[in-house]
Amino acid sequence: MDLGLGGLRALVTGGSKGIGLRCAEILAAEGAAVSLCARTAPDVERAVSSLKASGAIAFGTPVDVSDKGALETWVRSSAEALGGIDIVIGNVSALAVSDDEDAWKAGFDTDIMHSVRLVNTAMPWLEKSKAPSITLISSVSGREVDFTGPAYGAFKAALVHYTKGLAWKLAAKGIRANSVSPGNTYFDGGIWQGIETGNPALFAEALALNPTGRMAKPEEIARGAVFLASPASSFTSGTNLLIDGALTKGVQL
Repeated sequence: MDLGLGGLRALVTGGSKGIGLRCAEILAAEGAAVSLCARTAPDVERAVSSLKASGAIAFGTPVDVSDKGALETWVRSSAEALGGIDIVIGNVSALAVSDDEDAWKAGFDTDIMHSVRLVNTAMPWLEKSKAPSITLISSVSGREVDFTGPAYGAFKAALVHYTKGLAWKLAAKGIRANSVSPGNTYFDGGIWQGIETGNPALFAEALALNPTGRMAKPEEIARGAVFLASPASSFTSGTNLLIDGALTKGVQL
């Protein structure tokens, strides 16, 4: 299937590893120009170099997305480097799973305000695009109560609500907005790899919850996110795509 991404310009936050990197790689393979950001400069440089080596147009900057000025500067610099913005994919979380006020503050600044600022700053270019879309990565923890902390789940649920509101508000402008709720996703350098070695009991508990007997691969989540972001999904807006290998038991009506 041709996703219609050739010549489009995409921004991906948290794009140096895991789901974000796989999104960037799939977008590039489909012919999109890509800008990514992440917190660690060597990781950003490595990801951008890899994308360029594959023949893609790529740009990237190390950014702490909870820093309003830094995030907005990256968005504007990306629009200049790529010649515009057609797609934004927000894929960053503070992963604040403790039950304290610090977790609530970190989750708000990173999960929520990063998403709001990403969308708001990119909006002038999205309004000019012929195929504009917004895709925000939420979590199964936003759909049901699980072993993560209350702040993490609450903010992931808020992202789904925020995205649904964007879809309704922006429909008349032709700008689509969708969210993706992944199940537990395992990759090198990811949180579950750290838990596997640092807290094997929790890792075993989480693994046992999924009837498939495994966690997701980042590319399995990224394929869904990129499809939603692409013109091939041109009439999909306001949906929350659950990709969890049958982990959750709630019925999404």
